[in-house]
Amino acid sequence: MPLFRTALRVSNRSLLVFIFFFSFSSSCLYFIYVAPGMANTYLFMVQARGIMLKENVKTIGHMIRLYTNKNGTINGTDYPEGNSTNDSISQTATYLPENFTYSPSQSCPEKLPSMRGFIEPNMSEISLEEIQQMFSKDLDIEPGGHWKPKDCKPRWKVAILIPFRNRHEHLPIFFRHLIPVLQKQRLEFAFYVVEQVGTQPFNRAMLFNIGFKEAMKDNDWDCVIFHDVDHLLENDRNYYGCGEMPRHFAAKLDKYMYILPYNEFFGGVSGLTVEQFKKINGFPNAFWGWGGEDDDLWNRVHSVGFNVTRPEGELGKYKSIPHHHRGEVQFLGRYKLLRYSRERQFIDGLNNLVYMPSIFANKLYTNITVNLVPELAPVQDY
Repeated sequence: MPLFRTALRVSNRSLLVFIFFFSFSSSCLYFIYVAPGMANTYLFMVQARGIMLKENVKTIGHMIRLYTNKNGTINGTDYPEGNSTNDSISQTATYLPENFTYSPSQSCPEKLPSMRGFIEPNMSEISLEEIQQMFSKDLDIEPGGHWKPKDCKPRWKVAILIPFRNRHEHLPIFFRHLIPVLQKQRLEFAFYVVEQVGTQPFNRAMLFNIGFKEAMKDNDWDCVIFHDVDHLLENDRNYYGCGEMPRHFAAKLDKYMYILPYNEFFGGVSGLTVEQFKKINGFPNAFWGWGGEDDDLWNRVHSVGFNVTRPEGELGKYKSIPHHHRGEVQFLGRYKLLRYSRERQFIDGLNNLVYMPSIFANKLYTNITVNLVPELAPVQDY
C-alpha cells in the first residue's frame, strides 16, 4: 500500500509537470506567432494617433494664419500644410452631367454621372444564397460574375482576384458592395475566388499567382485587381481601372486610422495591367503565413522601373469587415526573403509555379480551389 501511494504521488507530479510545460510551450508559441502581429497593430495605432494630433495642430495653426492674413497665401497655396494641392483638386474634379448620353461605339468615360463619391459600406451579414437571389434579376450578369456595359465600350476588362480561406461570411458582403460600384464605373469585370485548402499556412501570394494564370485562360483581361475579401471601398470614384503604372487602391484603411502605415505599403487592394504583372514575374510564392508578400511586390515593381500610384484625397478610403476568426500565423522568415527580393524575383513567381486546381463557376464568381504545399513552387539556390 505505501508503494502504491508513492507511485500515485509520482504520477500526480508527472501530470502537473506535463500540464505546466504544455501550458508554457503553448504560451511561447502564441507569443512567437500571434502576439508580434497584435503588438505591431497596436503600436501603429498609437503612432497614428500621434500623427493625427500633429496634423490637427498644423491645420489649426494654418487656419489662424489664413484668418490673420486673408490677402496672402502660404507657400503659394490656400491648402493646409502637409496636403497636396492635387488632393483637394481631385475632390472637385468635374464629372459628367446626369443627361450625358453614352455611345455604344465609344469608350466608356472614367468620370461618369453615376459615380457620386462617398458610399457607406453595409457590413451587415447576409447569406450567399440571398445575394445570388438578389442579383438573379440582373440578366446581364453571366456565370462567374462576368458583366460588361452595353451602352459604351468598357475602357478596361478587369479580373478581380480574391484570396480566400474560411471567410464565408465575408464573400456575400463583398459582392453586395462591389458589384454595383463596378457597374456604375462601366467596367467589364468578373470575380475569381482562389481558395486554399489543406493544412499549410495561408499563402496569399501563391493564390494570386494561381488566380492570375486561371483568369488568363478564361478571357483576354487587360487589368487585374488583387483584392482582399474584407476590404470595402468608401468612394465609388476610386476607379478600378489600371494605368501606366501599378496602382495601390487601398491607401487609407480605417484599421490604420486612414493613415498610410509606411510609404512602401502595398497591401489590401492593388492593380496591375496583365503586361506589368508578367514583367515583374508576379508575386513571390515563398511567403507562408501573414506578412511580407506585399512588400516584396513593391520591391519587384520598382526593380523593373515602375512606380506605384495611389488615389488622391479621400478617394482611397476603405473599411475592413470585422473578423470572426483568428488571424493567420505570421511568416517569421519574411525579413530574410525581403533582403533578397532582387535575387529571387525571376526564379520565384509565375515561372516556377505548378498546381492542380479544382474549378467551378456559379452566378457571381469562379471558384478555384487548390491544396498548397511548398513543393508546388520549387526555388533553386540564388
